Amino acid sequence: MSTEHFDIVIIGSGAGGGTIAHALANSDARILILERGDEVPREAQNWEPEAVWKYLRYRTTERWLDADGQEFLPYTHYCVGGNTKFWGSVLYRLRREDFKATEHVDGLSPAWPIDYETLEPYYEQAERLYHVHGEYGHDPTEPSRGPYPFGPVPHAEGMAAIVAGLREQGLHPSPLPLGLIRPGEAGGCVLCNTCNSFPCRIEAKSDADVVCVQPAARRSNVTLWTNALARRLVTDRSGCRIQAVEVDRRGQTTRVEASLFIVSCGAVNSAALLLRSSNAAHPDGLANSTGLVGKRYMAHLATMMQGFRPFQCNNDVFQKTVAINDFYLRGPDTSYPLGQIQSQGRTHGVMAQIVGDTIVPGIPLWAYEAWVARGVDWLAMSEDLPREENRVSVDGDSRIRVHYQPNNVKAHARLVEETRRILRRLGFWVVMKHSHQSRNTTHQCGTVVFGTDPNASVLDTYCRAHDVGNLFVVDASFFPSSAAVNPGLTIAAQALRVAEHIKDTLLK
Repeated sequence: MSTEHFDIVIIGSGAGGGTIAHALANSDARILILERGDEVPREAQNWEPEAVWKYLRYRTTERWLDADGQEFLPYTHYCVGGNTKFWGSVLYRLRREDFKATEHVDGLSPAWPIDYETLEPYYEQAERLYHVHGEYGHDPTEPSRGPYPFGPVPHAEGMAAIVAGLREQGLHPSPLPLGLIRPGEAGGCVLCNTCNSFPCRIEAKSDADVVCVQPAARRSNVTLWTNALARRLVTDRSGCRIQAVEVDRRGQTTRVEASLFIVSCGAVNSAALLLRSSNAAHPDGLANSTGLVGKRYMAHLATMMQGFRPFQCNNDVFQKTVAINDFYLRGPDTSYPLGQIQSQGRTHGVMAQIVGDTIVPGIPLWAYEAWVARGVDWLAMSEDLPREENRVSVDGDSRIRVHYQPNNVKAHARLVEETRRILRRLGFWVVMKHSHQSRNTTHQCGTVVFGTDPNASVLDTYCRAHDVGNLFVVDASFFPSSAAVNPGLTIAAQALRVAEHIKDTLLK
């Protein structure tokens, strides 16, 4: 086994790893970024719904197990930039209330060990880094803030009419905060209908690869290894410090030694890596003296919805520009939060056919194409609440198992029903819905929770492991609660905060 030496090893290149690599790249440290996947090629298939959704050209082929031991294909991607290559670029700040303990109809959303004001300056930095477009003053839940770095993406004609209709209902539609590079400008985002879950062929989507990893990797002190899977972390005899990571790279195993290790594999895979790295000093998994590694797994309760007008085509191309947060903090006729509603990118016929074949097989593709051409797409999203029974574990053969049942289902059902009513009042005759339910792996978080009490958390407030002095975990696994907005910007903001802390303390 060969041995390599660096100052810092970052495992993962997504919203956490990519951002922190970018933030540390201007230091003198010799940095290695390990990415288990490869670069996503820029090719015609980037924007082909059949290649992306039917043949799963970019999705992992790895199979996970559910709580019953049944195999399933997770919605996850191993590539430079991680899942950000396929996100829809909605980059929300958590609301100020999300950092406080909040009662929900099905239980308690716990308080964070930091408040909104702690993260606010890093939110500002992250919004500039990720080219976030938005406009303050429309969203009734948005904390007081300065202007967005870029103005909002204009509504298409059909969405503008819908926004007017929402206002007539007494609602407060607001522009979605979108991470796009020069939308509508020459050489920038072309506002196409393949943004959600597609890689951007022209690299005009603000993913971690484009805005963070590529600029960092051009520096002489930063090295990027692709197709490099971190198998396990190896500690010294005391177990107090990591000495090396064992890496499988193109059929060879390499030992990489460093002074500092940052794990950013995503909430499921970060927990799995720590559990696989058990040893005599850490028999239940690395940094797991509390037994919390892998526990409290959360994924948003998310229902895709489509409103249809059978005799009216939807001519909008880019329709993902509006949100409804009126029910984020409390629903109508209830004091409990329900969640938020977002417009979504266009559904393509093959995407609808994949879902439809599980219900009524044999309907031809042209029928689905005609149907979705008359639809407008929405997402109803509610907060998932932490439970220790929802957890990630690793079987004896190192296979990942996700034990998960959605929590807060009453609130989500109420939000879905309210969304249906809104769409019907807008004139949509039929409203369809679809949810991943217990196999949801999008917006995963919560498996390596941070906190101030070493007996009740795995990480401190800078995402440093209580048990292992040179280990940081920087992805959504540190979340104590899931909130009900997309987690990407909060991951990036905390990555910038952690990077600043590392520079001010460990690198001086």
